[in-house]
Amino acid sequence: MDYDLNLIEVLDALLAENSVTKAAARLHTSAPAMSRALARLRRAFDDPLLVRAGRDLVPTARALELRGEVHAVATRARALFAPSEAADPRTAVRMFDLQVTDMLSAMFIPSLIDDLRVQAPGISLRLRPENLEDTPALREGFVDLEIGTIRPGDPEIRSETLVTETLVGVVRPANPLARMKTVTPRRFALAEHVAVSRRGRAHGPIDEQLAGLGLHRQVVAVVPSFASALFLARETDVVCVAPARLGRSMLEALGLHTFPIPLALPALTVGMAWHPRNHQDRAHQFLRERIRRIMAAATDSAAQA
Repeated sequence: MDYDLNLIEVLDALLAENSVTKAAARLHTSAPAMSRALARLRRAFDDPLLVRAGRDLVPTARALELRGEVHAVATRARALFAPSEAADPRTAVRMFDLQVTDMLSAMFIPSLIDDLRVQAPGISLRLRPENLEDTPALREGFVDLEIGTIRPGDPEIRSETLVTETLVGVVRPANPLARMKTVTPRRFALAEHVAVSRRGRAHGPIDEQLAGLGLHRQVVAVVPSFASALFLARETDVVCVAPARLGRSMLEALGLHTFPIPLALPALTVGMAWHPRNHQDRAHQFLRERIRRIMAAATDSAAQA
């Protein structure tokens, strides 16, 4: 017996049009192809279904019996392939789990929340702890989107670069470095520094660059969050680092002074990563697009300032 489900769509068109030619036009196929499909339907149902009445075709009693159910099945099948109204990101009610680098949590997430309140008020964000970066969080579904410095992970994970940033030194206006026209590597090394590391690491690329120049800095504090480092820089004469463009609005709000770091530090690449299960999800696509726009706007406005 012929169980080709494509024939349901064909039968629905034939019973609606009572014409092989019109049914073929409706399904964007040829009349000969429609005639062959009708022949298969007649064999499957053991009934002529449509018979000649003068120049027209009329349905048999069996065809009339089938018409309502065939149309209902065809309609439900088409609905399966239609875009879901519930997937409209502007009306969807969704919670997305994000893993965001601490530096960006303080600088970028407020802008994203403000944007979503206007563009898609049903979308909410839940920031997951950074310790999940040591687990296959995207693969396991604990995290929907990772934003920050994307490290190599599971081979199927998709990722893209959002912005490439330059790090700058940050001090309060009363810090002696703020009054210097040019901060040299030696003066930079002599200052007291605060490092950011949730693992408690006091040394990193800055120390490697200084060591290459025969210099050594004093790290007076290691804090687990970027926000803590900024507040320490505002209240004491320590130096911390921040992204030049993405951090501009927050640094200005805190009244902090920035200066070029006199070292050949590598650029900071900020990206986002997600699992293929979410690649075609409309709400997830919408969220990724809003993030791209906000990142671009933040860096553009900072460059023009």
